Amino acid sequence: MPSLKFLRNRITSVKSTQKITKAMKMVAAAKLRKAQQNAENAKPYSEKLNSIILNLKNSVNDIDSAPKLLVGNQKEETHLCVVLSSDRGLCGGFNTNICRKAKIFFEKVIGQNKKLKIIVVGSKANDQLRRKYSQYIVDKISLKDEKVISFAKAQEITDKILNLFTRNEFDTCTLFFNKFKSIILQIPQAQQLIPVSINEKLDQENKSNNQYEYEPEENEILENLLPKNIATQIYTAFLENQASEQGSRMAAMDNATRNAGELIGKLTINYNRTRQAVITKELIEIISGAESL
Repeated sequence: MPSLKFLRNRITSVKSTQKITKAMKMVAAAKLRKAQQNAENAKPYSEKLNSIILNLKNSVNDIDSAPKLLVGNQKEETHLCVVLSSDRGLCGGFNTNICRKAKIFFEKVIGQNKKLKIIVVGSKANDQLRRKYSQYIVDKISLKDEKVISFAKAQEITDKILNLFTRNEFDTCTLFFNKFKSIILQIPQAQQLIPVSINEKLDQENKSNNQYEYEPEENEILENLLPKNIATQIYTAFLENQASEQGSRMAAMDNATRNAGELIGKLTINYNRTRQAVITKELIEIISGAESL
């Protein structure tokens, strides 16, 4: 049976942990509102940009003269995967879910005897992926100095991707991140950046809209627009990730706070029972000593 001192120290320790988790939950809730608003504000711009590119793609007649970022290299031998994660833990299964989605894709590529290259963004993805896929990781990007993810960071990653594509070091590029749905639901996503993938729903909506005439030619517009689209999609993924991270952390800290409360209740009952047993034992010893006299 544990001593009273041990139980008192344990209760004090759990109460301190409960205060920390409760404070982290409140901080995550405050950050979630702003992160969710930023993600919502970015969606219309990202969707409209995709719609314009899709419209331009449908207008291109000669595939051979189309920009490589739009149609790719017409082969899928080398895959570049960009995995977005965080540099902080204590956010439930946020990072694990992204890495699990990425690992399924990695195994599929390796199983088809194709080449795999990985860019990890955030230390948590690097920690989980380097154990098995260290030979495939070509670049690591840290977010420790980034209090708020800016568009410049997305542009930095875009430049790295475009430099690799210019040197013909990969054929397709896929982005992995979490899409925010609610506090308790974040959906891991695999979005193809190069070549541009067509969303069937968006394609149908686009065909129902009026077609436009462009000046200058479609290919010239696409040459300037496609790199901006990649940066925009990566930045939008960052915003979705931030909202998902705070939502997952809020849920995790809420569960931890409630679990700490339940543990404190159990320890308190155990403490009272132990204290009662000690008092009873002392009374028995006093009564036994008095009777022996």
